[in-house]
Amino acid sequence: MSSAVSVSSKETTWGGGNKPLRTSYGKAMMWFFLLSDGLSFSGFLAAYGFARFRFLDSWPKADEVFTHVPFLHGQELPMIYVAFMTFVLIMSSVTMVLAVDAGHQMKQSKVAFYMLLTILGGAVFVGSQAWEWGTFINGDYGAVKTKGGNILQFVDSHSHHRIALDDFAHKHHSDRIQHEETNGLWFYDEGALPIYSIEEVIEGMEASPNILIRTQILDETGEKTILSREESLNTLRANGKSIVTGANLIENEYGMPLFADFFFFITGFHGFHVFSGVVINIIIFFNVILGTYEKRGHYEMVEKVGLYWHFVDLVWVFVFTFFYLV
Repeated sequence: MSSAVSVSSKETTWGGGNKPLRTSYGKAMMWFFLLSDGLSFSGFLAAYGFARFRFLDSWPKADEVFTHVPFLHGQELPMIYVAFMTFVLIMSSVTMVLAVDAGHQMKQSKVAFYMLLTILGGAVFVGSQAWEWGTFINGDYGAVKTKGGNILQFVDSHSHHRIALDDFAHKHHSDRIQHEETNGLWFYDEGALPIYSIEEVIEGMEASPNILIRTQILDETGEKTILSREESLNTLRANGKSIVTGANLIENEYGMPLFADFFFFITGFHGFHVFSGVVINIIIFFNVILGTYEKRGHYEMVEKVGLYWHFVDLVWVFVFTFFYLV
């Protein structure tokens, strides 16, 4: 009697068998991984939000930073290329849905075709992100960093469009030698010399009466503060410290360095996820071609990588919103 009760209690305690919630072990573990990864991205974006709120009056505007489009040098098209990248990634999610659906119907050729489209979409996105990073790092205008760490940009007095240092700075031919460990202090390496010196920028600005300085501080209308001609010259002469070109983890010609730090870290972390997804999709694609899943009698592996790919797309929607839209 006691053994019968024991058996009955065991049967009613756990009824999921080897497929809890009617899903396989592999898909359940994928959901656990995506949940933990989602918490990581949530923490990063929350930190970005707090930093932006802390420096709200000097945070760079995405419309002025991401204006470049490949093969259209010199034209400012805010957010156009970022929108294209987003569209490509979302469409790759659609093709992944079609691949999973074809797998449920056991149609090998369609699975392979839609997986290939998904791989191409992911590769285009990763390549576009690499290009965007390169453009952001190199910059195309240049700016001056003050002794207090603020960024001074140069704009036209009429249109208020940015002006590059190359357009007005006077380049002198000097014999200044870059400081290296081999020709100076052994423990100090100066790094790459700036294109211009502060004196050359001041001289060029003095000779160009149509140039004003725009600071990184926002005014009451939400626009960057533009100084008068006299204030511009006085600020540059008194506080100009060094030349900043492009963006890195220390300096950012577009404004607050924290913006660049978060941009490189969060978009780089997401880009690594997309790149990993492309590699995994390529492996699954070749398995589809070889008929591995036809022999197994199901395409569950395609469904599992599909869950990962949809997660990557969903995360990009939040990254896109935080960095580019808000």
